[in-house]
Order: sequence, then C-alpha cells, then structure tokens
Amino acid sequence: MELKHLLSGHLDKNNAIVSIHPGAGGMESQEWAQMLLRMYLRWAEKNHFSTEILDIIYGEEAGIKNVTFSVNGNYAYGFLKAEAGVHRLVRISPFDAKKRRHTSFAAILLYPDIDKDINIEIKPDDLKIDTFRASGAGGQHVNKTSSAVRLTHLSTGIVVTCQNERSQYKNKATAMKILKARLYTLSIKEQEDKMKGIIGDKKDISWGNQIRSYVLQPYRMVKDHRTGIEIGNVDSVLDGGLNDFIKAFLKNKKAGV
Repeated sequence: MELKHLLSGHLDKNNAIVSIHPGAGGMESQEWAQMLLRMYLRWAEKNHFSTEILDIIYGEEAGIKNVTFSVNGNYAYGFLKAEAGVHRLVRISPFDAKKRRHTSFAAILLYPDIDKDINIEIKPDDLKIDTFRASGAGGQHVNKTSSAVRLTHLSTGIVVTCQNERSQYKNKATAMKILKARLYTLSIKEQEDKMKGIIGDKKDISWGNQIRSYVLQPYRMVKDHRTGIEIGNVDSVLDGGLNDFIKAFLKNKKAGV
C-alpha cells in the first residue's frame, strides 16, 4: 500500500526507456557509463523487470559512448524516475599509469513508454528518416544491410537511433516509440516551465550538478545528494542495490521535499 501511494503518478505504471550518456573525459567517462549500464541491468534483474538494449555505441578503446535500453514491467518508470540526473564516480583510474584519482560523470535520462497511453502526433514532413548499416556486434546480416534507423524530428532537433534488430521495420518502430516518449516528456517539461516561469533547466554533465556520488577512493561511500542517504557497501550498490535510494527519493517527492 505504501508503494502504491508513492507510485501514484499518471505514468508510473509504465515501462521505462533509459539513456546513459558519458560526460567529458574519454575512456574514463565511457567506462563509467558502462558500469552504470551494468548496475541498472542488475537492478532490473533483481526486481523482476525485463530489459532490452535498443541502441548502443561502444567506445573505441573502452566503455560506451551512449546506450538506450528499455526496462519492462509494472511501475518500471515510477521506480526509475528517481535515477534521472548526473551520476559522479571518484576512483583510482585503471587507465592512469601514475595511479591518480579521477572524477567521471555520466547522465541518466528517463522517459516513460507512452506508446499505448497517449497519442503523440508526428507530421510526416517534420520527420527525417535515414537508414545505415549497424555498427559493432550483431552478426553478418546486421552489419551488411542497412537495417539501422535514425529519426530526426526537425522542429525540435531530437535525434533517435535504433540498430538492435535485424529488421529495418522493427528498428523504425522502436525508434518511433522512443521519439514519442521524448516528445511527450518535452511537452510536459515545457508546461512545467511555463507554470514556474522558468526557461530551460538543462544540467551540464559535470561537477556541481550530480544527484549522486560513488566514491571508491580515498574512502568507499555512495551518497545521494537529494536525500542524504549514504551506503558504505559500494559493491552492493554497483551490483544493483538501489532500492534504498529509490524509496527515499519517492518519499521525499511525495512529501514535497
């Protein structure tokens, strides 16, 4: 009953679409993005959600340049909206021969899967569709045919790519679903900005904007800066142990903190 009270938003029951983008810092931030991807996939597995990688671009030497994946199951979006924001990692860099401490950042973007709930109209003349060959792993067929799809929404500049499926048709359908979710989220944000008299609220993927810090050196601690929750077992958190952070965030949001 408590969870139903905390997860009573209009779209909380929906599946979630998650994107991870590394900040500046090359291999450091790209590997941090890959660590976050593993953390969320492990969280989903432990909490009986299914996941699907929709689009992923790997770094040339390590990590990932960006990834979009879906988390499917009741209240996936309601839970994971607590994770939207900039995540900061402090550790001894495995890429630094002098073993110096480095700080890395990555941004988590969350969208509700609204494909079956809300009709978002996209005019054909406002949509540019490109097809190209998928990159990275995927087998001979994926890499040798133009099955990957890139959608550009001209009036907003939103670009969505999908190259997970062998079928161009399936990739287009998935990309369209992601585009609709992003357009819906944008429209809600614009309405909120108008109500608050705010224009723009985009956070840089950098110092001072993080919602949570994961410190591996000189001590070990994960701290959520919005709720003050601290957990010393960093390995457990990175293995998907996020529920204490999520629950504290939902309670604060419900209380208007």
